[in-house]
Formats: sequence, C-alpha cells, structure tokens
Amino acid sequence: MQFVLCGVVWGSSFLFMKVALTGISPAQVAWSRLILGGLTLALFVALRRDPLPRRPMIWVHMTVLAISFCVVPFLLFSWAQQHVTSGLASIYNATTPIMTAVMAWAVFRVEKLKPVQIAGILVGIGGVMVIIAPWQGLDFDQSLVAQFAILGATACYGFSLAYMRRFVSASGMSALVFSFLNIGIAAVIMAVLTPVLVLTPVTLDLWIVGSVVLLGCLGTGIAYIWNQNTLRAWGPTRASTVTYITPVVGVALGILILGEALHWNEPVGALIVFAGILLAQDRLRIGRRRDDEGADAAAPAPSKRFTPGGRPAGRA
Repeated sequence: MQFVLCGVVWGSSFLFMKVALTGISPAQVAWSRLILGGLTLALFVALRRDPLPRRPMIWVHMTVLAISFCVVPFLLFSWAQQHVTSGLASIYNATTPIMTAVMAWAVFRVEKLKPVQIAGILVGIGGVMVIIAPWQGLDFDQSLVAQFAILGATACYGFSLAYMRRFVSASGMSALVFSFLNIGIAAVIMAVLTPVLVLTPVTLDLWIVGSVVLLGCLGTGIAYIWNQNTLRAWGPTRASTVTYITPVVGVALGILILGEALHWNEPVGALIVFAGILLAQDRLRIGRRRDDEGADAAAPAPSKRFTPGGRPAGRA
C-alpha cells in the first residue's frame, strides 16, 4: 500500500508544481515544499522521539545529500516546469534509475556493470532522444533547455542514490530519521537562502495554497517515509519500480486536469526508457534469483521501519 501511495503522490507532484507556479516563483515552490516537508517530518520525529545520529560524518554526508537530492533538483524541476508540461516532466523523471546506474558505475565505482546493463543505459539514452525529438529541430529554446534541466535533476538523483550506497548504507538510521535529516537539512539551507531566492511577490488562491501544502507535507514529507519503508522491505530493485507508476499518474493528471497535449514520441520514448531500465538493472534474465536486500542497496542499512503514525510498519 505504501508503495502504491508513494507512486501516486509523486506522480501527482508534477501537477502540484504546475498549479503552484501560476502564483509563485520556481524558487518559492522549492522553498515551500522543503520547509513544509521538513516541518512535517520533524513532527513525526518528535512524536516518535527517535534519536538522531551522533557521528559528525553522518551529518556531513546528509548535508551533501540534502543539496544533491533535494535543493538542486527541486529548483531545477520547478524552473523547468514553467516551460514543459507536467506530463513530460514526469516522463523524464523516470530516467532516474538509469542515472543511478551510471553514477554507481562511473563515478563512485560501487558497481560493475555487465554488457547487458551497459546496453540498457544506451537504450535509455535512445529513449531520451526519442522524447527530445531532434528531428523536429534543435533550436535550444526554453523548452529544450528545460528538458536538459530536468535531466540534470535526475542526474542529481542518480548521484545521490549512489552516494547513499557508498557513504550512508551502514548508518543504522531509521527510515523516519533518514528522511527527516535529508529534507530537514535541505529546508534549513533554503531558509538561509530566503533573502536571495524567495522575497518576490506572490499571487495566492485556494488551488495554489492547496497544491503547495500537498506538495510539501505529503509529497516531500510523508511519501519519503513510505519510500524508505518500501525500500527496506522489498530491496532497491523492487522498490525502484515506483518509477513505472509516477509517469502514468503524471501524464494522466496533466491531460485530465490541465488539458495538456501528449505527443506520440513522448510515450514511445518513455517505453524505450523503461526497457533500458530493465536492462540496466539486469532484470530481464528469466530464472535469475534476485537478492533485493543485497549489497546494492541505495539507502541506509535496514533498521526498524516506521509509519507516519509512529507504529512499526507492515510490509510496504
């Protein structure tokens, strides 16, 4: 249930960002979702009275993750969605597993890729090219620059997930504490940057306020706990299949609620990207036993999982 809810909420986040951008700036969207998400998670930590890590290096690593997993990609996504549809943004978000494979292999050297996995990365790149549609002409207008900005954001996600595996996998933090530190430190950074980023005029109505609250408290708060619980219960391979839910939800909401158009190359490119993900994760071999809880975990080591209400969670 947490797995499905996480996919639906994260798929809806692109709609929430698009609506919020009608009244506030991209920086204000990123600022609001991190502040609200941090406050939401802080409330749960206080109710649970979970201990925070004492080792200084864990705080250093979590600060790196706060910047690379939250601050930078949230700003890039918010800016880019001024120029692309929410559905297209959700499709590009599905490239995160491929970015993670590249970072884990090429940057952090924590994983050796088989030829089939390298082929999967190349297939995924081909899918991205289909979505970009270079045959329509590359004039590098704002739409194309925005698409590259989103790819930059998913590259940040890939870097962060590989970084988690390399430096934070043995921290012993609970899902709740990990999520709180990740979002909370990012919220502090954004609060410090308030005079630079967010002191601009706003136009608010019920829809904009509601979108910001849902994006922050739900999408950037509770959903992060659901995701960590799922990852710890199922392992990274099965948990990563949430990637298949978010673009479906994002595209459907964009069409039904915002009246966005869907061009043929976007779903076709998305299907090619999904095929690349399956290859990059070496999941197309029939009869292979998968160790979802193995050393390829892209998050802190398994520990007691918590629901937002504070009770031990069942299987996600």
